[in-house]
Amino acid sequence: MITKSGASRAYGNWASKTIKSRRGALFATMVLGTVIFVDDYFNCLTVGTVMRPVTDKYKITRAKLAYVIDATAAPICIIAPVSSWAAAVGSSLPEGSGIDGFALFLRTIPFNLYALLTILFMLYLIWKDMDFGAMKRYETRAASHGEETMDDENEIQIEGNGKVMDLLLPIVVLIVLCISAMLYTGGILEGAGIVDAFANCDSALSLVLGSVFTLIFTFFFYLIRKVISFNSLCDSFTVGIKAMIPAIMILSLAWTLSGICSADYLNIGSYVGSIVGGSSLVTSLLPVIFFGVALGLSFSTGTSWGTFGILIPIALAALGVQDLNIMSIAVAAILAGAVCGDHISPISDTTILASAGAKCKHINHVSTQMPYALSVAGCCVAGYLVAGLTRNGWLGLAVGLVCLAAVLGVVTMKSQKN
Repeated sequence: MITKSGASRAYGNWASKTIKSRRGALFATMVLGTVIFVDDYFNCLTVGTVMRPVTDKYKITRAKLAYVIDATAAPICIIAPVSSWAAAVGSSLPEGSGIDGFALFLRTIPFNLYALLTILFMLYLIWKDMDFGAMKRYETRAASHGEETMDDENEIQIEGNGKVMDLLLPIVVLIVLCISAMLYTGGILEGAGIVDAFANCDSALSLVLGSVFTLIFTFFFYLIRKVISFNSLCDSFTVGIKAMIPAIMILSLAWTLSGICSADYLNIGSYVGSIVGGSSLVTSLLPVIFFGVALGLSFSTGTSWGTFGILIPIALAALGVQDLNIMSIAVAAILAGAVCGDHISPISDTTILASAGAKCKHINHVSTQMPYALSVAGCCVAGYLVAGLTRNGWLGLAVGLVCLAAVLGVVTMKSQKN
């Protein structure tokens, strides 16, 4: 609805007049990607459509644009409580697990090393206006020989005369309504405190309520002001649903596979638990092991949501809910590994959509992004190893930050020499 209304284009036009530098264009792209945190599909397509004319103006390659889009899609969504990803993580917990999925998701946010370190990594590269590895070689080649781009025949056609407010207000309303719905389903009206309301809320129902009422608000907000026609608004519903069908199919298949792995069939969780239960060392190594397995599984299948559905029940059965500290670290490692694998997988939906949003050749996006993602992944391995051995997620985060600083220091020195 926002794209068809022309609101995204209006924001792009405003940004092109306001932004005065290459660094400013990249920062604006990152800020917009951060603001649109409710869903990674919406993020990739909207940010690419809006910012592409601005980044082209400052001769930023489409591969660099695709990287910024991709790095502010899944990594932002996986640490945003009001997002479709929060609901996906919560739905990965088996029934009767004895733990609230949303509360567990909130506990994983500060320990999701890949998401946090990727954001810092990208901020540093933008601030220094620096590249290395495959991205730098690509930028050099594009500067001398030009850049190959692609045309998207399925790009959403703009049919309205929307303004910047028509982009910002619906997103603000969506966030406010989703948070309000979480407080409502958590019992805020029955006297529960804010923290308890968030912990006990029905996150899936809350996201549905927030989304439905935001759609109703946006529908009338556009129609009353004649921003877009009734027929075009109705068309946007079918286009949006069509775009979400692959995600729905991925979730359905993931739930099926998770069910097969459950105690009623293969009982993989109890099997893993019996192996690691007698060894405190193996249990301490589980976070880094889960990170590696999640990365490989997500990379090979191209789906982070499917990886959640497979590995989170196994982690829950292996570690139990008695020690929420190590459970939170292990689940955070699964989420981080799944997002990392999704980030570098050439068959990932978000990677493909980032390429489409930037109109960048897909193989160029994958090849230039992979060294960046793997650099951050190496820091995550060190962080989760320390977090597991010490059973302290904050210490693991500190180690990850130190490793990232070291990597960026080495890269900066090499860049200055060249």
